[in-house]
Amino acid sequence: MRKLIIDGNAVYELDENCMLKKKLSEKNKKEGEKKTQNKKVKK
Repeated sequence: MRKLIIDGNAVYELDENCMLKKKLSEKNKKEGEKKTQNKKVKK
């Protein structure tokens, strides 16, 4: 699904599926970093 955002004379188009994939990707990356940090602390 796409959304149009109108801000004055500027118009932006957002692809919500793409934004969701990006958000999930960033979340998984952060979780992976936390696991790596926890392993380093345990050693």
